[in-house]
Amino acid sequence: MSAIRRKFGEDYQVVNTNRGMTFSAPVKRKRQRFVEKNGRCNVQHGNLGGETSRYISDLFTTLVDLKWRWNLLIFILTYTVAWLVMASMWWVIAYIRGDLSHAGHDSSYTPCVANVYNFPSAFLFFIETEATIGYGYRYITEKCPEGIILFLFQSLLGSIVDAFLIGCMFIKMSQPKKRAETLMFSQDAVISQRDGKLCLMFRVGNLRNSHMVSAQIRCKLIKSRQTPEGEFLPLDQCELDVGFGTGADQLFLVSPLTICHEINTKSPFFDLSQRSLMNEQFEIVVILEGIVETTGMTCQARTSYTEDEVLWGHRFLPVMSLEEGFFRVDYSQFHNTFEVPTPPYSVKEQEEKSSLTSPNPLPVAQTPTSPPLGNGGRGGRRERLLSADCADHMEDQVHRLPSKLQRMSSTKEEPLRRGLKSGTALPGGKASSTGDLPLSIRRLRSSSIPGELEKHRLPPAFSSIAAPTPTSVQIPLAGGRPEDNLPAKLRRMNADR
Repeated sequence: MSAIRRKFGEDYQVVNTNRGMTFSAPVKRKRQRFVEKNGRCNVQHGNLGGETSRYISDLFTTLVDLKWRWNLLIFILTYTVAWLVMASMWWVIAYIRGDLSHAGHDSSYTPCVANVYNFPSAFLFFIETEATIGYGYRYITEKCPEGIILFLFQSLLGSIVDAFLIGCMFIKMSQPKKRAETLMFSQDAVISQRDGKLCLMFRVGNLRNSHMVSAQIRCKLIKSRQTPEGEFLPLDQCELDVGFGTGADQLFLVSPLTICHEINTKSPFFDLSQRSLMNEQFEIVVILEGIVETTGMTCQARTSYTEDEVLWGHRFLPVMSLEEGFFRVDYSQFHNTFEVPTPPYSVKEQEEKSSLTSPNPLPVAQTPTSPPLGNGGRGGRRERLLSADCADHMEDQVHRLPSKLQRMSSTKEEPLRRGLKSGTALPGGKASSTGDLPLSIRRLRSSSIPGELEKHRLPPAFSSIAAPTPTSVQIPLAGGRPEDNLPAKLRRMNADR
C-alpha cells in the first residue's frame, strides 16, 4: 500500500482495511437475474405453438446458434447417414444387375462397378469416390448407365452437404464470442464523488494485446415500475447516460478504463441514497461492442450488476504503474476497491438542502435622496424645472416693481428665490420641491413678514405664491401686466418714473 501511495499520492488511502482491501456487499438472498455475469441472457422462449417452423425456415442460423455438442452430433450423423444411404444405393444397383452372383466366378462378365461383391465393398467404393481417394481397384464400367447417373447425383449431393455443414462449422468456430472472454468487467460497481459530482462507476479491461476497434459501451437499467395509468412493467428498460453527448462512450480500450455515469436530475438514480439502496431492486446491464482487430468481426461482451453489487462510498484501486519504458497493468487489483468519504444522501436531498441553506437576496430600499426611476424620476425632474421657472418669473416681476418695493422684496424674498433656483433646503429645513413649496413659504411668511398688512403690500403674484394652499404654484400669464393690479398711488408713482 505504501508503494501505491508513493506512485499515486495520498488521495488513494484506504479508509477501512478490515477486510483485506477487498469489499463486497452484504450477503443477500440470491435473486433471479435478467443477464448473468458471463453475459448470458436468462430468458427462455416457450409455448411457441406453430411458430416453431420459423426455426426450420432459417436452418443455417439455427444450426449456428446451437451449442457445440449439438453441432458436432448433427455433423457426424449427417455424414454417416449420407454415406450409408449412398452405399446402399450402389449395393442395390449391383444386386439388381446380378453383379453379386457373378462376383469372381465368370471372368467374361462385365459388372456395373468392378470388384463390388457385397455391401462393404459398395461402401468402400462410395468413400473412395466421395473423398477422391482413387485407389484404382473399384471403378464404374461403361455398360452401367444407372451407375453413371447415381455417380452424378452423389457428386452434387456431396458438394451440398459439404458446403452446408463445413460452412456452418467454420462460421461457428470463427464467431467472436470467445473473444468476449478476454474482455473483463469489474465484479462490483461503486458510487462515489468525482469532480464534485456523485457518480456510478465500474471498470472494464482488455486482456489481449489486439485492440477492439470502434469500441462503444452502453448501459441499461432494468427495473419494475408502474405507469401513472396503472400499467405494471415488470422489466422496464431505461438508458443510463455514460457520455453520449461528450463522446466518453467511445472507448480506446488499451488499458483498463473506469466508466462513469453522472447522477443528476436526468438520471434514474436522482433520488437514490445509501439508505434507499438497501431496499431497491434493480439490475444494470452493461454492453460493450467493438470490432475484433484480427478478424474484422463484431464482438459483444455483456455483464450485469444487481443492487447488492453496487458499493456506496467506494473507489477502485489503481492498476497502472510506470516501469522502465512501458506502462504495466496489474490485473490482481482489477476488482479491488477501497472506501472514500461520500455523503450518504441522494443528489435530490443534497440539492434541496443547499436550496434551503442558501440566503435569499433582500430587496434594496431606495434612499430618500436618490431620484426614483421611471416616471417618478421624470416627475421629480419636472418639479425641479417648474420650481426654477417660478423663481425666474418671480425675479422678473420684482425687477418691474418700483425701487422702494424692490428693496423691500429683495430683503424678504431673496432666500426663497435662491432656494427655488438651487434646489437646496429652505430656511424651514425642507428640500425645495413642488410638494414642499407651500410649507416653506408659510414658514418664510411667519418669520419674515409680520401681520396681514405686509400681505396686502406685496404684489398679487407674490400673494398667490405665499398663499397657504395645497395646490400647485400659480404662474401669471405671459400676456398680463402686473402694474394694472397695483393701487392707484403706486401706479402714479410708477408712471412718473
